[in-house]
Amino acid sequence: MNKILIVEDNEMNLKLIRTVLKAKGFLLAEARDGEEALKMAVAERPDIILIDIQIPKIDGLEVTRRIRAIDDLKDRQIIAITAHAMEGDRNKILEAGCDGYIAKPINTRTFIDEIEAILKQKDERLKDEG
Repeated sequence: MNKILIVEDNEMNLKLIRTVLKAKGFLLAEARDGEEALKMAVAERPDIILIDIQIPKIDGLEVTRRIRAIDDLKDRQIIAITAHAMEGDRNKILEAGCDGYIAKPINTRTFIDEIEAILKQKDERLKDEG
């Protein structure tokens, strides 16, 4: 069973994401700011991190960079969830180390499929590289 760390400071978004993921049986951990996200990533060792880009204390891009610098966590799947989905934003998100992103507002009917598609793309890239 995959454990997912949700990093989201907006309570309504957090509740929506939590509800969709719990319905699919995922184990969940939650953080509401960048500092808490880093602590939770180390403590909980999630398989997947869903991270909002605009969060308090340390933004999601910097959190992603820091997680990628931690040997034990650098291979975790990190997916940005963001309202910033313009082409330039996409490049910044990927350059920071995210495996992909999902635009807000999330569509509850397609959310799980979007996560799985991003993870599948990463797996295919790793196979091609290896």
